[in-house]
Amino acid sequence: MTDVTDTLQLTVRHPRPGLAIATISGDVDTRTADTLRREASEIIQQGCPHLILNLSRVGFCDSAGLSALIGLWHATQAAGGALRLAHVPDRLMRMLTLTGVDAVLPVHATAAEALTTMTDSPSTSTGEHGSMTRVTTDAETREPTEVERMACDSTHHRPAKLS
Repeated sequence: MTDVTDTLQLTVRHPRPGLAIATISGDVDTRTADTLRREASEIIQQGCPHLILNLSRVGFCDSAGLSALIGLWHATQAAGGALRLAHVPDRLMRMLTLTGVDAVLPVHATAAEALTTMTDSPSTSTGEHGSMTRVTTDAETREPTEVERMACDSTHHRPAKLS
């Protein structure tokens, strides 16, 4: 039997200004979908309208998770950006295909491949612009670690605000 967890972890890196790659770890379901939507929306609002979601560490995704992904696609579009999915697990890929969502949400084998398709994103700059990890549950958000406090907001090149 699979353990159900309320914990969803997002590890975010900023390879260039205006673009974030978020690796999601955990199940994206009725317990965590709102957390994903809230956390990823905050990334978009902080100046990263181009978002790649690396789903390689997602064990399970239900219809609430699918709804969160669609909501994030709308959020990136409204911000003038784009959403790409990478490393999509087979079960989730079947759901995307059956629902026709794969026609709207571009799916890529790797985050690097998705990154190369972001042709409308800001120009590439050298080096890493920072990263942060957020560990949240639907019930609580823990205090950021020192590493998180020092995370860099790629757009303004200053410490990111973590709530």
